[in-house]
Amino acid sequence: MGLQDIKDKIASAEAAAGRAAGSVTLIAVSKVQPDARVEAVLNEGHRSFGENRVQEAAGKWPGFREKFDGIDLHLIGPLQSNKARQSFELFQCIHSLDRPKLAKTFARLAQETGGCPDLFIQVNTGEEPQKAGILPDDADGFIRDCLDMDLPVVGLMSIPPADEEASLHFALLARIAERNGLSGLSMGMSGDFEAAIALGATHVRVGSAIFGARETG
Repeated sequence: MGLQDIKDKIASAEAAAGRAAGSVTLIAVSKVQPDARVEAVLNEGHRSFGENRVQEAAGKWPGFREKFDGIDLHLIGPLQSNKARQSFELFQCIHSLDRPKLAKTFARLAQETGGCPDLFIQVNTGEEPQKAGILPDDADGFIRDCLDMDLPVVGLMSIPPADEEASLHFALLARIAERNGLSGLSMGMSGDFEAAIALGATHVRVGSAIFGARETG
């Protein structure tokens, strides 16, 4: 589709949902994309990007930051605790705070460094055993614990099960966020971001529809 097509669809979805224009942040998921494709999107003026792995981001983004101002980099994949310090240096936002150990590591690093990226708590809305994230029944307590540690939690993130109606999971995430006073909702990908926007998404994560199919070889 391309970047402008996706932006047009987001604008239409915002309008259809009675949302303010520009209220949804498009995160262009650049993981496993060749530098030339990423640079083409940067040259179109886009600045919010998502990466899955700290190591890949560390090899890619310092060079782009030298050429382009205002890059807003989001970690959307799982994070090992031993990569947390490096993630603080690379990312403006981390969408995968998914366990107490990682929250405690973030709190310690925030004290040491005097800052912390914005954080989304990942909720495993489908309660899938193979997937990371706090279970819905545990979310309220975990959110409270994170806020008690002065972590900058701005919202919640989820990845619905592939074989279930995504809107049910988006609605569940929105309810958990609302009752905990959180305004950010990182939900919706290439196939379902319009439904996510209708249910309150503030950040949508779109990759192949912008860049084309990933190159893994």
